[in-house]
Amino acid sequence: MVDIPSFTTDRLLLRPLREKDLDAYAAIMADPEVTRYLGDGQPLSRVDAWRQMALFLGHWQLRGYGHWAVEERGSGALAGRVGLFLPEGWPGFELGWTLGRAFWGRGYATEAARAALRYAFSELGREHVISLIHPDNRASIRVAERLGESREGETEFYGRTVLVYGIHRGAS
Repeated sequence: MVDIPSFTTDRLLLRPLREKDLDAYAAIMADPEVTRYLGDGQPLSRVDAWRQMALFLGHWQLRGYGHWAVEERGSGALAGRVGLFLPEGWPGFELGWTLGRAFWGRGYATEAARAALRYAFSELGREHVISLIHPDNRASIRVAERLGESREGETEFYGRTVLVYGIHRGAS
């Protein structure tokens, strides 16, 4: 079993997803505003949110890295998820983030993603990291740019065109 590391940033705790996160995570992923730019753009049912949590935890076991729960340190609330992802058939080693609407506009996505990116480069020794972003998702494009990522192209994903943003180690 892989020990999933936890670490803190100024305002956040990045930690393993837990079963008791299901209610909050399912509520985040049921919000059509949150999911409109993710995957096929559809909200997730509670069952599918559970499956996605299991997928993320399984990714840690199979690959040795994955997504963390993003917890707001001040309140203990689950704000969303951030992490590193490369399942079979994926276009590259991806850094992704998703936060519940109540946590938008606070800089949490950038703060959490910056910590995950540092982990990818320093702990995993990755040389290149990408983020797949829907072209209309201006907020995520801004996060990617704040991280130092730049547009590298586009690809088809879940039947939709997505932008590929990326960064090489040493460029951040």
